[in-house]
Amino acid sequence: MKKKLYDLAHCRAGDKGNTSILSLIAYRDKDYALLCEKVTVQAVKRHLAHIIKGKVVRHEVSNVGALQFVCEQSLGGGVTTSLAMDAHGKSLSYALLEIEIEI
Repeated sequence: MKKKLYDLAHCRAGDKGNTSILSLIAYRDKDYALLCEKVTVQAVKRHLAHIIKGKVVRHEVSNVGALQFVCEQSLGGGVTTSLAMDAHGKSLSYALLEIEIEI
């Protein structure tokens, strides 16, 4: 049986220059070992090959049940550091949640 990672964990993304930092956090402590085994640097590079052009480094953060992937050369040259810009569209998820619908 196969499961998507979203069934086992949640993820947070951050950036610094042209480097993306992806933190994969297990929902349950018991799933952390499985994530460590299956979510390798090679698996991440293969899955995101069209985005990540540089090196990927994995850090295990066992005290919080997380894996952190530092993905170099993955943001098309880098993004602005201005707080006035939202080059990634991260705030759009909050804007979407403000829509009112008729039920």
